Amino acid sequence: MKLYSRENYLKKIRGFYNADDIIKVITGVRRCGKSSLMATIADEIRQSGVPEENIIYIDLDLRPNKGIKTADRLESLILKKGTAPGRKYLFVDEIQNVIGFEEVINGFRTEGDWSVFITGSNSYLLSGELVTKLTGRYIEFEMFPLSFEEYEKMKLFYGKEINTNPLLELNAYITEGGFPRAMFFDTIDDKRRYVMGVIDEIFEKDIRKRVKIRSRETFETVMRFVINNFGATNSLHNICNELNKAGKAVTINTVSRYVKVLVDAKIIYECPRFDLKSKRSLQGEKKYYLSDLSFFFAKNTDNRINYGPVLENIVYVYARSHDYSVSIGRVGKFECDFILRDTDLSYSYIQVAYTISNRETEDREYRSLENIKDNYPKYVMTTDYLLQKRSGIAHVNLIDFIKTGGFF
Repeated sequence: MKLYSRENYLKKIRGFYNADDIIKVITGVRRCGKSSLMATIADEIRQSGVPEENIIYIDLDLRPNKGIKTADRLESLILKKGTAPGRKYLFVDEIQNVIGFEEVINGFRTEGDWSVFITGSNSYLLSGELVTKLTGRYIEFEMFPLSFEEYEKMKLFYGKEINTNPLLELNAYITEGGFPRAMFFDTIDDKRRYVMGVIDEIFEKDIRKRVKIRSRETFETVMRFVINNFGATNSLHNICNELNKAGKAVTINTVSRYVKVLVDAKIIYECPRFDLKSKRSLQGEKKYYLSDLSFFFAKNTDNRINYGPVLENIVYVYARSHDYSVSIGRVGKFECDFILRDTDLSYSYIQVAYTISNRETEDREYRSLENIKDNYPKYVMTTDYLLQKRSGIAHVNLIDFIKTGGFF
């Protein structure tokens, strides 16, 4: 099957195809499309004229490679496949399955004439050995499930029907989520079973094998609470207190450890709070966003959409996928949904709402931005098509902005 090209990520990596001295590390939650992205890169390299024998592709999740668990066996397999003269392109998928892979990968990097690409599904890949041995010698490209823009483009690519009503199409994206494989299941029940399978796979492959989970039930309780309260301001103490009130005996240390596990497995992302007056990060309270909204709907039977946190989640993941660092802003007694910083260290400020339907909601969304006294861009993002003009702040339609690949 021809693969849909995730151009947002390909354009970031193309300049490094022939960089022998830099390992290209593609990370992201399981099943977000890393393997397909790497296969697309391999196809582009073939199309540039590189012979097939110079492209070595090893998927460690495939059954023939399940036994490759040690560095020696991985090195032997690479050497067996990589005998052609000239530059070779090495692709290793889910490399964290191999103990001690760092030495092997570093060895091929230092030999020259080997351009190395690896993928991994959790933050453990970029911790410990890899960081200490390869500091400055690798570049991470973080990948996310499909954005709304990619969701529609992929549906078009594979001949799937798109609703002509953009709000209904957005609702479909929200409830189905952005895992590429889910698009090929016809019913919402099948899509959700698939997502539940992804969650189970993450637990078995990215959590249980690397972290001691004393009680699966307690872990599930913490995970369910964080997923169900995505987009809400929370602290570890708040989470602990709420669970204890509900009769779930859990300590703050357990909550802290399990939340970190969820972050490391890329099920959730932490969004810290930042005080614009003191220019300091605020400790304690933060928001957690989902790497994909389907995690929420797969874990809940309620199909109603709470658009406040849902739209925030969409904007958060979209911004992260375009390499913005994101925090929540506090301006005195007001709060700004997001502060975005780009790679040039320029800022933009975002308020997100479903609609500005009256003067009260308009004032609420604009007031925090009006209290920010600098000249960086400010946006109010809603699903409205009748757009306001106020205080030089850009009111944009969130659906159109993301569908057209807008930048802040």
